[in-house]
Amino acid sequence: MHALLLLGLVGAVLGDSCTDYNHPKFGKVGKCISKSCCAFGTYISDLCSGDKACCFAQDNCGSGSVLGGCPNIVSRSAWGARSPTSITYLTKQPVHYAFIHHGESASCTTQSSCSAIVRSYQNYHMDTHGWSDIGYSFLVGEDGNAYEGRGWDRVGAHTQGYNSVGLAFCMIGSFDSRVPNAAAIATVKRMIACGVSKGKISQSYVLRGHRDMGSTSCPGQALYNLIRTWPHY
Repeated sequence: MHALLLLGLVGAVLGDSCTDYNHPKFGKVGKCISKSCCAFGTYISDLCSGDKACCFAQDNCGSGSVLGGCPNIVSRSAWGARSPTSITYLTKQPVHYAFIHHGESASCTTQSSCSAIVRSYQNYHMDTHGWSDIGYSFLVGEDGNAYEGRGWDRVGAHTQGYNSVGLAFCMIGSFDSRVPNAAAIATVKRMIACGVSKGKISQSYVLRGHRDMGSTSCPGQALYNLIRTWPHY
Protein backbone atom coordinates (compact mmCIF):
# COMPACT_ATOMS: atom_id res chain seq x y z
CA MET A 1 0.00 0.00 0.00
CA HIS A 2 2.64 2.54 0.97
CA ALA A 3 4.54 2.10 -2.28
CA LEU A 4 1.41 2.99 -4.22
CA LEU A 5 0.70 6.01 -2.04
CA LEU A 6 4.16 7.50 -2.06
CA LEU A 7 5.67 6.74 -5.43
CA GLY A 8 3.03 8.36 -7.61
CA LEU A 9 1.92 5.14 -9.32
CA VAL A 10 -1.40 4.84 -11.08
CA GLY A 11 -4.23 2.90 -9.58
CA ALA A 12 -7.36 5.04 -9.26
CA VAL A 13 -10.78 3.70 -10.07
CA LEU A 14 -11.54 4.31 -13.75
CA GLY A 15 -13.93 7.25 -14.15
CA ASP A 16 -13.10 8.98 -10.88
CA SER A 17 -12.14 12.64 -11.03
CA CYS A 18 -9.35 14.00 -8.87
CA THR A 19 -11.70 15.82 -6.50
CA ASP A 20 -14.03 12.81 -6.23
CA TYR A 21 -11.37 10.17 -5.67
CA ASN A 22 -11.41 8.88 -2.08
CA HIS A 23 -7.76 8.16 -1.40
CA PRO A 24 -7.37 5.24 1.07
CA LYS A 25 -4.93 7.21 3.21
CA PHE A 26 -5.74 10.90 2.65
CA GLY A 27 -9.42 10.92 1.70
CA LYS A 28 -11.05 13.28 -0.83
CA VAL A 29 -8.42 16.02 -0.76
CA GLY A 30 -6.88 15.73 -4.23
CA LYS A 31 -5.99 18.68 -6.47
CA CYS A 32 -4.68 18.67 -10.05
CA ILE A 33 -1.23 20.25 -10.12
CA SER A 34 2.11 19.63 -11.81
CA LYS A 35 3.79 16.42 -10.66
CA SER A 36 6.96 18.34 -9.89
CA CYS A 37 5.02 20.54 -7.44
CA CYS A 38 3.48 17.71 -5.43
CA ALA A 39 5.39 17.18 -2.19
CA PHE A 40 6.67 13.70 -1.33
CA GLY A 41 5.48 12.24 -4.67
CA THR A 42 2.03 11.60 -3.16
CA TYR A 43 0.08 11.76 -6.42
CA ILE A 44 -1.87 9.56 -8.81
CA SER A 45 -1.13 10.11 -12.48
CA ASP A 46 -4.34 9.15 -14.27
CA LEU A 47 -6.90 11.46 -12.64
CA CYS A 48 -5.91 14.72 -14.33
CA SER A 49 -5.34 15.84 -17.90
CA GLY A 50 -2.11 16.91 -19.56
CA ASP A 51 1.06 16.82 -17.49
CA LYS A 52 -0.80 17.31 -14.22
CA ALA A 53 -1.41 14.72 -11.52
CA CYS A 54 -3.82 14.41 -8.63
CA CYS A 55 -1.80 15.48 -5.58
CA PHE A 56 -2.69 14.49 -2.01
CA ALA A 57 -0.01 16.42 -0.14
CA GLN A 58 1.51 19.89 -0.25
CA ASP A 59 1.63 22.14 -3.30
CA ASN A 60 5.28 23.22 -3.29
CA CYS A 61 4.68 25.66 -6.15
CA GLY A 62 1.60 27.32 -4.72
CA SER A 63 0.65 28.78 -1.37
CA GLY A 64 2.54 26.13 0.58
CA SER A 65 -0.64 25.12 2.37
CA VAL A 66 -1.49 21.50 2.91
CA LEU A 67 -4.28 20.21 0.74
CA GLY A 68 -7.55 19.01 2.13
CA GLY A 69 -9.00 18.47 5.58
CA CYS A 70 -7.96 16.64 8.70
CA PRO A 71 -6.09 13.34 8.55
CA ASN A 72 -7.25 10.22 10.33
CA ILE A 73 -6.96 10.70 14.10
CA VAL A 74 -6.86 7.55 16.21
CA SER A 75 -8.93 8.24 19.32
CA ARG A 76 -7.69 7.75 22.85
CA SER A 77 -9.98 4.78 23.32
CA ALA A 78 -8.73 3.21 20.09
CA TRP A 79 -5.06 3.32 21.16
CA GLY A 80 -5.87 2.21 24.71
CA ALA A 81 -5.30 5.38 26.73
CA ARG A 82 -5.52 5.50 30.49
CA SER A 83 -7.88 8.05 31.99
CA PRO A 84 -6.21 11.32 33.00
CA THR A 85 -5.94 12.06 36.71
CA SER A 86 -6.94 15.68 36.08
CA ILE A 87 -7.81 17.97 33.17
CA THR A 88 -7.09 21.65 32.59
CA TYR A 89 -8.62 23.37 29.59
CA LEU A 90 -7.01 26.04 27.45
CA THR A 91 -8.49 29.43 28.28
CA LYS A 92 -7.52 31.16 25.03
CA GLN A 93 -7.94 29.78 21.53
CA PRO A 94 -6.74 29.82 18.86
CA VAL A 95 -3.28 29.22 20.26
CA HIS A 96 -0.26 31.09 18.91
CA TYR A 97 2.27 28.24 18.66
CA ALA A 98 2.54 24.84 17.00
CA PHE A 99 5.41 22.86 18.51
CA ILE A 100 7.17 19.87 16.95
CA HIS A 101 8.64 17.16 19.20
CA HIS A 102 9.98 13.66 18.77
CA GLY A 103 9.51 10.80 21.21
CA GLU A 104 13.12 9.50 21.15
CA SER A 105 11.84 5.95 20.80
CA ALA A 106 11.52 3.20 18.24
CA SER A 107 9.53 4.10 15.14
CA CYS A 108 6.36 2.40 13.94
CA THR A 109 4.59 1.76 10.65
CA THR A 110 1.35 0.06 11.76
CA GLN A 111 -1.49 1.28 13.95
CA SER A 112 -0.95 -1.54 16.44
CA SER A 113 2.76 -0.85 16.87
CA CYS A 114 2.24 2.92 17.03
CA SER A 115 -0.51 2.48 19.62
CA ALA A 116 1.82 0.41 21.77
CA ILE A 117 4.47 3.14 21.67
CA VAL A 118 1.92 5.85 22.47
CA ARG A 119 0.81 3.80 25.50
CA SER A 120 4.45 3.55 26.61
CA TYR A 121 4.80 7.35 26.33
CA GLN A 122 1.70 7.81 28.46
CA ASN A 123 2.94 5.36 31.08
CA TYR A 124 6.29 7.14 31.26
CA HIS A 125 4.71 10.57 31.57
CA MET A 126 2.23 9.49 34.24
CA ASP A 127 4.26 6.95 36.23
CA THR A 128 7.76 8.44 36.02
CA HIS A 129 7.07 12.18 35.72
CA GLY A 130 3.87 12.07 37.75
CA TRP A 131 1.94 14.02 35.13
CA SER A 132 -1.83 13.78 34.83
CA ASP A 133 -1.74 12.33 31.30
CA ILE A 134 0.41 11.94 28.20
CA GLY A 135 2.03 15.32 27.64
CA TYR A 136 1.48 15.91 23.92
CA SER A 137 -1.58 17.27 22.17
CA PHE A 138 -1.24 14.79 19.31
CA LEU A 139 1.26 12.23 18.09
CA VAL A 140 2.08 11.18 14.53
CA GLY A 141 3.29 7.76 13.41
CA GLU A 142 4.99 6.61 10.25
CA ASP A 143 1.82 4.64 9.56
CA GLY A 144 0.34 7.98 8.48
CA ASN A 145 -2.06 8.21 11.40
CA ALA A 146 -2.34 10.92 14.01
CA TYR A 147 -3.01 9.83 17.60
CA GLU A 148 -5.07 11.86 20.04
CA GLY A 149 -3.13 12.89 23.14
CA ARG A 150 -4.61 15.73 25.18
CA GLY A 151 -6.33 16.94 22.04
CA TRP A 152 -7.23 20.39 20.79
CA ASP A 153 -8.69 21.90 23.94
CA ARG A 154 -6.58 20.80 26.92
CA VAL A 155 -3.40 22.29 28.34
CA GLY A 156 -0.52 19.91 27.66
CA ALA A 157 2.78 19.15 29.40
CA HIS A 158 5.18 19.43 26.49
CA THR A 159 6.94 22.81 26.22
CA GLN A 160 7.75 24.37 29.57
CA GLY A 161 6.49 27.94 29.82
CA TYR A 162 4.38 27.62 26.67
CA ASN A 163 1.89 24.85 27.43
CA SER A 164 -1.04 27.26 27.67
CA VAL A 165 -0.29 29.07 24.40
CA GLY A 166 0.56 26.23 22.03
CA LEU A 167 -0.25 22.72 20.88
CA ALA A 168 2.40 20.01 20.55
CA PHE A 169 2.73 17.43 17.80
CA CYS A 170 5.08 14.58 18.66
CA MET A 171 6.60 12.52 15.87
CA ILE A 172 6.83 8.92 17.06
CA GLY A 173 10.44 7.78 16.74
CA SER A 174 13.90 9.32 17.00
CA PHE A 175 14.93 11.82 14.34
CA ASP A 176 18.49 12.93 15.01
CA SER A 177 19.94 11.29 11.89
CA ARG A 178 16.91 10.93 9.63
CA VAL A 179 13.60 12.64 9.01
CA PRO A 180 10.20 10.95 9.38
CA ASN A 181 8.83 9.23 6.31
CA ALA A 182 6.64 11.01 3.77
CA ALA A 183 3.38 9.75 5.27
CA ALA A 184 4.24 11.12 8.73
CA ILE A 185 5.40 14.47 7.37
CA ALA A 186 2.24 14.87 5.32
CA THR A 187 0.12 13.99 8.35
CA VAL A 188 1.71 16.45 10.77
CA LYS A 189 1.35 19.24 8.21
CA ARG A 190 -2.29 18.33 7.70
CA MET A 191 -2.81 18.24 11.48
CA ILE A 192 -1.57 21.81 11.82
CA ALA A 193 -3.77 22.89 8.90
CA CYS A 194 -6.65 21.02 10.51
CA GLY A 195 -6.12 22.95 13.74
CA VAL A 196 -6.16 26.22 11.83
CA SER A 197 -9.37 25.27 10.01
CA LYS A 198 -11.05 24.35 13.32
CA GLY A 199 -10.06 27.65 14.94
CA LYS A 200 -7.77 25.86 17.42
CA ILE A 201 -4.51 27.27 15.98
CA SER A 202 -4.10 30.87 14.83
CA GLN A 203 -3.90 31.50 11.09
CA SER A 204 -0.73 33.48 11.86
CA TYR A 205 0.69 30.73 14.07
CA VAL A 206 4.39 30.40 14.80
CA LEU A 207 5.98 26.99 14.21
CA ARG A 208 8.82 26.00 16.51
CA GLY A 209 10.78 22.95 17.51
CA HIS A 210 10.93 22.03 21.20
CA ARG A 211 14.59 23.09 21.36
CA ASP A 212 13.70 26.63 20.32
CA MET A 213 11.90 27.13 23.62
CA GLY A 214 14.25 25.38 26.05
CA SER A 215 17.44 23.41 26.63
CA THR A 216 16.82 20.15 24.79
CA SER A 217 17.87 18.38 21.58
CA CYS A 218 14.22 17.64 20.72
CA PRO A 219 12.91 17.16 18.01
CA GLY A 220 16.22 15.71 16.80
CA GLN A 221 18.70 17.42 14.50
CA ALA A 222 17.45 16.03 11.19
CA LEU A 223 13.80 16.83 11.92
CA TYR A 224 14.72 20.23 13.32
CA ASN A 225 16.62 21.10 10.14
CA LEU A 226 13.55 20.10 8.13
CA ILE A 227 10.91 22.06 10.03
CA ARG A 228 13.00 25.22 9.75
CA THR A 229 12.20 25.15 6.02
CA TRP A 230 8.41 24.96 6.58
CA PRO A 231 5.98 27.89 6.41
CA HIS A 232 5.45 29.82 9.67
CA TYR A 233 8.85 28.90 11.10
